[in-house]
Amino acid sequence: MRLSSYFLVIALLMTGGCGLLPEQVDKTKDWSASQLYSAAKEAMADKNYEQAIGYFEKLEARYPFGRYAQQALLETAYAYYKYEEADLAIATADRFIKIHPRHPNVDYAWYIKGLTNYTRGRSLVDRLLPQDVSERDTRIMREAYDAFAYLVKHYPDSKYASDSAQRMIHLRNNMAQYEIHVADYYMRRGAYVAAANRGKYVIENYQRTPAVPEALVVMVRAYRKLDVNDLAEDALRVLRLNYPDHPDLAELEETLTRSSTPEPVGDL
Repeated sequence: MRLSSYFLVIALLMTGGCGLLPEQVDKTKDWSASQLYSAAKEAMADKNYEQAIGYFEKLEARYPFGRYAQQALLETAYAYYKYEEADLAIATADRFIKIHPRHPNVDYAWYIKGLTNYTRGRSLVDRLLPQDVSERDTRIMREAYDAFAYLVKHYPDSKYASDSAQRMIHLRNNMAQYEIHVADYYMRRGAYVAAANRGKYVIENYQRTPAVPEALVVMVRAYRKLDVNDLAEDALRVLRLNYPDHPDLAELEETLTRSSTPEPVGDL
């Protein structure tokens, strides 16, 4: 037998034999829906989320109209969240909401959507080199906020409503602080109009957040750089009235006073 033919025979034998290996046999082939569900829950308890997802998905595929299928789909979303597969968690939650919009536990699907985006990006790098979440793009924070807001508005009696409301406050503070980070970036690069606009945006959209006094400070400094002293004075007046103990207040007042004082005229 030629050497090439020998290897061909070996390859065919290996290919044909793979299906006979014990590890390839699906031990769940004859399991009932309740057996698959129990196995998935046990895997979840052991934090083996990948295995749990496999059991839940088999359950849904084999028994799509059984009493376990709806719960399996909902718990698959949570398992994906715990497995740090954010896109799949949200897609699964969305599918549950679309298929079962009146399900008694649909509020939980909205909560999973919010929670997944709320914690998205907490990778190993983030844990080793912590980053202020307010320095991230606000798109994900906005999506988390919107999911929590929908839950709070439409399911006010949900057991997840209180936690969602608290997370909304945190997200709103972070989104406001993100605007301050951007405004500071513009200030450092001399883009004073853009910086002032960011500060104004915070004042108009994020009242009662810790970022408001910082927005006023940015506006005073940006308008001062632009020589628009009337707007700088307006922002300073609001800062003085509402935040009289702000650490930058004295320095801002001194700077604005100097800029408003006419230069002395020399002898003719």
